[in-house]
Amino acid sequence: MPDNPHLKRILTGLALIIPPAAAIIFRGWVLATVLVVVVALALWEFYSLFAEQKATRMDLRLKIGCMGLGALLLAACASKRSEFILLALLFSFWAVAMHLLFDYSRNPENFEIQPGLTALMGLLYLPLCLQCFLWMQPLAMVLVLAATAVSDTAAFYTGHLVGGAKVWTTVSPKKTWAGSFGGCAACVALTVVFGLLLGQAPWWAWCVLGLAMNLAAQFGDFFESVLKRSLGVKDSGRLLPGHGGILDRIDGLLFALPVYLLAESIYPFFGAGGATP
Repeated sequence: MPDNPHLKRILTGLALIIPPAAAIIFRGWVLATVLVVVVALALWEFYSLFAEQKATRMDLRLKIGCMGLGALLLAACASKRSEFILLALLFSFWAVAMHLLFDYSRNPENFEIQPGLTALMGLLYLPLCLQCFLWMQPLAMVLVLAATAVSDTAAFYTGHLVGGAKVWTTVSPKKTWAGSFGGCAACVALTVVFGLLLGQAPWWAWCVLGLAMNLAAQFGDFFESVLKRSLGVKDSGRLLPGHGGILDRIDGLLFALPVYLLAESIYPFFGAGGATP
């Protein structure tokens, strides 16, 4: 792998296109397999973040057990009979995530995640978020994946080139307002173009959707930053050169997915083809 960090990021990003592309094209067992693998790796990373804290450290058996529970949750979600219950669970987790984010922001030195939340947080955070893919048709999957990837990439390079004032220094000291607005503008632009070419909603609806997904993705990024900073780690893992770990790559996606699914249940962006009934 080349030493140039930007080249590493680009090459890794291109390689990461292959699994979701295969899942979107073939769906069925291929989609389920990709999701199970991603959930297993991400859960392993998530629980490993707590390894240095005795109060929240999980032993190997518990890690493997929670990974198995994650796979079972995905299998249960595949029945597609509990959409609104699952969305309620997801947004309940959002409330916990928001509390943790602001709690850390107010008092980062004394911030501590309670031991009993660790396993439950991992299962709510990963399998229940990624199960949203099971309810979506190919066009919707492509849109959400592209929107979050563009948001992240545009924010990274805009912030790197422009710099300027920081958004939330106690949570993520490197993220700038320039990067935030750049990522948001790129996400909205892509969503509008994608929607006008392939969707069935008016342009303003695509603008609102792009804005909502970008804000959710930024919140997801901030939430993972709180986890890492409170635990004293830079990256969630080393699996993806130039990107860190699986969690570092999908943190925004985890929060954008339920936002899209909720929006699709209210407004038919793709008509009958947007989400599985």
